[in-house]
Amino acid sequence: MPRIKDIPKIDRPREKFLKKGADALSKSDLLAILLGSGIKGKNVRQLSENIIKKFGKNFLNITVNDLLEISGIGQAKALQIVSAISLVKRFYADEKSNEVIIKNSQDVLSLTYDLRDKKKEHLLCLYLNARNSLLKKEIISVGLLDKTLLHPREIFYPATELNAASAILIHNHPSGDSSPSEKDIEVVEKITQAGEIMGIPVIDFIIISTSENYSFFEKLQGQNRSFDYVAGGLQGTLFDLLEIEKSPYEVTIKKIEKPYFHFSKAQNNTFQLQNRRYLGNKYKLLGFIEDIVSEKCNEINSFCDIFAGIVVEGKRFNFNQY
Repeated sequence: MPRIKDIPKIDRPREKFLKKGADALSKSDLLAILLGSGIKGKNVRQLSENIIKKFGKNFLNITVNDLLEISGIGQAKALQIVSAISLVKRFYADEKSNEVIIKNSQDVLSLTYDLRDKKKEHLLCLYLNARNSLLKKEIISVGLLDKTLLHPREIFYPATELNAASAILIHNHPSGDSSPSEKDIEVVEKITQAGEIMGIPVIDFIIISTSENYSFFEKLQGQNRSFDYVAGGLQGTLFDLLEIEKSPYEVTIKKIEKPYFHFSKAQNNTFQLQNRRYLGNKYKLLGFIEDIVSEKCNEINSFCDIFAGIVVEGKRFNFNQY
């Protein structure tokens, strides 16, 4: 069996670690560094490969006695391995115990309650991971909130640096009135749209004041403050909820009513797949289309809804796509 010194220097675990860092090493190489030396007939790399192969996914649960069953592994090496595993577990447990999970607006308020007494307007952002665990709380701006001054990158650049999965925005109203202003609403629409594009959804926008608080998420859901951001397995984002309140077919009705309009066939409709998720309330949409068909499209045999790809023939709806 080749000795470790017979292996090219660049491929030896210690030298590779020093030159390229831990990420460049395999599990067996990292274990080889921990073991330090091999046994008779096996160099340290071969020994570590055998250990990794024997225990596989159960490696983090091995005991000293498990290791002593391996030929050539004595008590000292067994203690080295198990002690290292136990140390990592201890640090991981401490980190988990300090983890802050954000489930609803009350969890947000407990972290940002000091905002209510601020004399100036502040905009804060909570960055969350995929488990809704808090990664960081950061002040985005101080002063009047204005969509013309607030650029989405101020919010989403830190999010990309943190590998955040989602974000929650918190804004205070020193006036004591937590009702959203027109500027607040404009900022919410701008930022939630940017978040949807970035793939970092904004879960909620909360306004804090000395007297009360306002959650866009709860208002749009029609729920109380015990309602979870992730409930029943459904991950609703503020963007989705805003679009339910103000969906594309309602926004562009004026375009539809132009006397010279014409719609392409469903298969050429680039919007149909993109916006199919807005059909949470299909019957409302279909009723809306029926009104358009009956009033505006009497001379058209087939009408393609530009937002959902639904084909309406006369007043009979085709549900085959559902």
